[in-house]
Amino acid sequence: MNDRTALVARRGENYGGRSREERATDRRDRILSSALHLFGTRAYDDVTVADVCAGARVSKRYFYEHFVDRPDLVRALHRQQNEWLLTGIAGAAPESPGSLDEMLRPSVHRLLEMLRANPERAQVIYINAPRMETRRRGVLREDAQFLAALLRRMGGRPTDPLRHERLLLALVAGLSEVIIDWLSRDMSEDPGLLADHLTDYCLAILNTLTTP
Repeated sequence: MNDRTALVARRGENYGGRSREERATDRRDRILSSALHLFGTRAYDDVTVADVCAGARVSKRYFYEHFVDRPDLVRALHRQQNEWLLTGIAGAAPESPGSLDEMLRPSVHRLLEMLRANPERAQVIYINAPRMETRRRGVLREDAQFLAALLRRMGGRPTDPLRHERLLLALVAGLSEVIIDWLSRDMSEDPGLLADHLTDYCLAILNTLTTP
């Protein structure tokens, strides 16, 4: 529960067998669910706060109890969906991989499988939310840190942390651009083949981290 939702939850008592906190959380969840469908199927500029409220069956008053405005909603939605994606990817990577290939290949395959099976989530993560430049840069850094955590499963520490950080940031930025291109063509390309190509790309960059 975010701070705005918690504040709303403290203002009332039980109603219809549910506490104010439960009702506030339910409204926020419905708003996010409506936003996922709308931003996952339409262009960013084609979705209004009124559209989201209609889909969630809440009034604008309730919307503004949880979110400042439309960009604030999309940031929250993107954070939620990106966490879902990273959790799935982390689950695909072995805890004690024997090589970079053994760690990366299943992770990249899982990434594309999840996106193809959930096109609305894919649209939110890679197309609509990244329109907000500050959020996009922040997400790339978060994803680079996530990749760094996966690499720590291999053991060892980078000898040049700054070089390591910059190469990981360049890697995830390149991955994102290729995935956006794939999504823009309705994910028509075989995801298995694309996953192999992206894994090869990751290996080509990551193998340079062992080079001074």
